[in-house]
Amino acid sequence: MFVKFALALILATSATANPFEPVQTPKNHGAKTRYMNKLMRGAKPTARSQLGAGRKLNDENYIPDITGYSVKFEMCQFVKAYDDDMADDEESGTVLATKHFVIFRLCPTGSSSCNSNYGEYIVSMEEYLEAYVGYVQEQQENWCQACDENCEDQQNQDQDGGRQLDDANANNNYDCSCVDTCYKIENMEENGYVDATDYLECQAIYEDNYGNKLYAGPFCSGGEKIKIGVFSDENCMVLESGKDVETYLVNNDGNAIKLSHALLKKTYDASDPVSCLAVDEDANNNNNNNNNNDKEPEAIELCEQLYEASAKCEKTHGFDNGYANYDAYANQFAQESAVCSFISSIKSGAYGEDGEIYIVGGSSVRNSGESATSGGQKFALTFFIIGTVGLAVYAAMLHSQLTKGAGADLSKQGGAMA
Repeated sequence: MFVKFALALILATSATANPFEPVQTPKNHGAKTRYMNKLMRGAKPTARSQLGAGRKLNDENYIPDITGYSVKFEMCQFVKAYDDDMADDEESGTVLATKHFVIFRLCPTGSSSCNSNYGEYIVSMEEYLEAYVGYVQEQQENWCQACDENCEDQQNQDQDGGRQLDDANANNNYDCSCVDTCYKIENMEENGYVDATDYLECQAIYEDNYGNKLYAGPFCSGGEKIKIGVFSDENCMVLESGKDVETYLVNNDGNAIKLSHALLKKTYDASDPVSCLAVDEDANNNNNNNNNNDKEPEAIELCEQLYEASAKCEKTHGFDNGYANYDAYANQFAQESAVCSFISSIKSGAYGEDGEIYIVGGSSVRNSGESATSGGQKFALTFFIIGTVGLAVYAAMLHSQLTKGAGADLSKQGGAMA
């Protein structure tokens, strides 16, 4: 097996008055991530520069410098595949588990396209969302904090359900229209909304009088978007595509609530790649850039997490080949062609939204349960049918000739003997 993804197993921590209250995604990414972060901070700028400086090729702590790249979402996909745990479960009606994948790229920062010198990666959707949502949440918090600091002297008045701003005492260089947005974010629940990212973990949202439950969790919509959907199982493997999740969402008071997708949309916005280079704000604020020219570049945690967790297809697309010379990447390099092939199969359109594989005949995808034949299959089938009929006719003719011939010979023999 060329790659094994570590799927997040997150347990609900406490019971609330509402058993279907959304579970918050934990921000602690574990000791493993902290260890990798420490290694990343100690990484050298580039493979080539370190080779020139005499860096040993057997340095197992070496990690590639990805600060010159940006994360760009490419696609998502559900895939049904054999699973040992499902096979061992006597109560399971199938041996196929639905795996959730995201394919992304590391593109050269500033490049108008991402057609060369890039890396392509595949990671579980759970790990992708955990890393990406953590990043966009932090960015939103920092943005609103800066908004408060720069616009705190404004006189805010509620008018017609909105917020009217007086910019008289505000920072004239700062756009204080952010105050209204941050106010809505802060009071989201009071306005009948809940953030869609609260449902990244599969969780129950509804139970009927017979004990049948429905669950909410992320799913891949058309390969291009990540949405919150309704599932019939506690692991969010069986998607109920005909059901709308907002139909089943209620707050503690039993009132219907809606989802806010603002943060979740950022996780699949391919038009806005995220630079992996961490900006030293202290250096910028103190104008100490001249004293930090020799400081090694650092990657943001989002890029570190995704790079660590993903299976990699790099050499094929021109991503620095020097990485293959390091012992720590020997296994990655040996398995890279298998990873690239797997990514290609995912991108080929061979899987439907539910994870079933049913592509046949060219590049068209059919609904689950339908079948079709390719041109080659049709030709082979036709040839087989015609050939079978032809052989049957020939066999009948041959049988008739042999029968007649045998009768004639016996007649002749009978006359001679008489």
